[in-house]
Amino acid sequence: MSAVNEITTLLLNTVVSLGIALFLIRMILQLVKADYYNPISQFVVKVSNPLVLPLRKIIPSVSKVDTASLLLALLVQAVGIAILFQIYGGRLPNIGQLLTWSVLGICSALLNLYFFAIIGNIIMSWVAQGSSNPAARLLFQITEPVMAPFRKLVPPIGGLDLSPIFVFLIINVLEVLLRHMAASAGLHPALVMGL
Repeated sequence: MSAVNEITTLLLNTVVSLGIALFLIRMILQLVKADYYNPISQFVVKVSNPLVLPLRKIIPSVSKVDTASLLLALLVQAVGIAILFQIYGGRLPNIGQLLTWSVLGICSALLNLYFFAIIGNIIMSWVAQGSSNPAARLLFQITEPVMAPFRKLVPPIGGLDLSPIFVFLIINVLEVLLRHMAASAGLHPALVMGL
């Protein structure tokens, strides 16, 4: 692979990963009913509104899930895979393969988002415990629905919360399963952002 192709792939992966993260974060914010007036929430909403609002008129939310944001994340993933196929000189996959690979990529991106959100929440609890920092509040709102069931199983021991260890273990197991599913679906791991 030439240097130009490597640089193009790097830039494409970065843009696609940021796009997927933006739409998945917007979906998560609605799902967990995060503070809409948080400055970070406002930024995510304002940046994604030009694409989400028109699509929402056609595809309404299902229950608490912002299906328009989820569909946009899936679309960004599919376009990213298709462009990578062109860069690597392959022919485009059929729609079924592209959809399967995109769903696997979105699942992987969602696991990565939660992995880093939990790490961020842990760091914020050490650095800015009890502060009214907008990032700390938002990270807590995003991660608490995932962490709460594990806290009930393993309560804090001497003020030390061990529940993230179990969540990280489950995330790692799910990532292994996703990699094997992607391999069995015929996708080279380098083609799906996040896998």
